[in-house]
Amino acid sequence: MEKFKLSEQDRATLQFKVTTKLRELILKGEFKMGDRLMQEEWAQKLGVSRMPLREALRQLEVEGLVRIEPRRGAVVTPVSTEDIEEIYQLRAILEGEAVAISLPFLDEEDIEELEILYDKMVGLKTNETDMETYMKLNFQFHQILIDGCPWRRIKGFIDTLWKGIPPYTPSLLANHLDESHNEHRLMLKYVKEKDEIKLKEVTTRHIIRTKENLINIIQNR
Repeated sequence: MEKFKLSEQDRATLQFKVTTKLRELILKGEFKMGDRLMQEEWAQKLGVSRMPLREALRQLEVEGLVRIEPRRGAVVTPVSTEDIEEIYQLRAILEGEAVAISLPFLDEEDIEELEILYDKMVGLKTNETDMETYMKLNFQFHQILIDGCPWRRIKGFIDTLWKGIPPYTPSLLANHLDESHNEHRLMLKYVKEKDEIKLKEVTTRHIIRTKENLINIIQNR
């Protein structure tokens, strides 16, 4: 039981820490389909109260990793490699197209904001506190890239695909941040150069590379 316990420092942002820990355990295969996550048991294992655990389970339900059932509580519904393949392949296609369409509509203010976000991401460390910040910055970076796209349906589809695992993948792929930094740097470069083709290519490659790393985690769990 001690191996699951969070340190005092970890408890600074409890809900995030609990969610991150449970997400990691689910994706690494510590649970089987249909396993129950008993609140009292896991609050004790993680050394926290039931409140942050309850909020964490709600977040994991949004991500599709658990299902909250009446009288049974949280039931594990792990994401499969097929799920990751579908989500990220669709993201690669749609976001690649959306950033190319969006590019002519991005102004200097958007470019300045992308630069600020990029600099902040590069300046962060890989500890859990910084990773929480990184995930927010990463999401904002990707959102700005497609904000100029006038096609509301494609943006709606992309928004749906982001409701789940994608915003939280940096916490699972902390060892690959240098790759992400380089891809983000190239995205920013091609935005400044107004190169729609190269921006589409690097955005697509960035998402496919993330997909492959996630699938590797799941297959090696």
